[in-house]
Amino acid sequence: MKTIDQLGKNELSGKKVLLRVDFNVPVVAGKIAETFRIKSAKETIDYLVANGAKATLVSHIEAIESFSPIVEQIGEILGQALTLVPLSELNSRGNLFNASPILLLDNIRQDKREIENDKEFARKLSGGFDFYINDAFAVCHRNHASVSAITEYLPSYAGFLIKKETENLSEALKAPVAGKIVVLGGAKISTKLPVIKNFLDKAEKILIGGAIANSFFKAKGIQIGASVVDDTVVDVSSPKIVLPENIVVTEDKTGKSGATSMPLGNIAPNQMIVDICPEFAEKFAEIIKGSEMVIWNGPMGLSEIERFAEGTKIVAQAVASASRSIIGGGDTIAAADKLGLLDKYGFVSTGGGAMLEFLAGNELAGLKALGYYN
Repeated sequence: MKTIDQLGKNELSGKKVLLRVDFNVPVVAGKIAETFRIKSAKETIDYLVANGAKATLVSHIEAIESFSPIVEQIGEILGQALTLVPLSELNSRGNLFNASPILLLDNIRQDKREIENDKEFARKLSGGFDFYINDAFAVCHRNHASVSAITEYLPSYAGFLIKKETENLSEALKAPVAGKIVVLGGAKISTKLPVIKNFLDKAEKILIGGAIANSFFKAKGIQIGASVVDDTVVDVSSPKIVLPENIVVTEDKTGKSGATSMPLGNIAPNQMIVDICPEFAEKFAEIIKGSEMVIWNGPMGLSEIERFAEGTKIVAQAVASASRSIIGGGDTIAAADKLGLLDKYGFVSTGGGAMLEFLAGNELAGLKALGYYN
């Protein structure tokens, strides 16, 4: 896989670069609610500008239809003046470069050919550019036109972020088993189960919390009441897997009513599990603090509600104090950021699904297109 640091001023000066970034950020009341992914692209963008290149940034966003309401905020975060280019004006971007060295193409998924990995769309997208750089690790598991097909039409490189992501996540896979702890939470067992299976012989312990623990409880015949659970069949069992023994339950997931800590097995049909109890979270924390490396993806409960965030808080603080830590996933980052811990971890992955796919040992379409697996 060729990386951006193989291009210097001689190669980049005066050249036009198509740069795939991931600005798919949450937007609340017209404001960007989480800036981490945008900040993560800054190193590559600054490098291109410093070496005399002009860049068009390409991203999708799900929270809003267009980048128009937040383009100024993005520019402020990056420290760059951005000009937004509608998809309908794709062919006129050459003139726009005269006004600004950094352009932002509007939401690429406004054109359905993006998610279809349409080669003609990718060819059109590549027109007038000298290089393609992918720095959007979080979409590398997507076989989309601006991620995969585009590499057939331009000399293609990985940006600094993708280089860091692959190096750190590879380390997570290859590090010695002894002292390696995996902590998994969140809601979707279907995305976490392949990771669990892949780490059974790669980690010393796998600590399970959040709604995915409910799937394990259900498989064991333990009552989970009205708790969140998906239909994925849990077909794995190992002494390495550590499940909560004490939980926090409620009849009201808004957090306005009371919550109770209790042992497993006594939950009523109208109650739901919303956290691991603080005392058991401390047991997780002791395991984590004694580790050589900890990999964390997914909160321990409904952590966006303050009353149900204690288990996640205890685990987040323990991970921050570990010798070597790697975390990722949107909800995980949001929880850590809320606690002011984001800069305390060894590496924070911008990927949610992409991180899990990588850790499951699967090939990512975007990395394959860059030649990572060659």
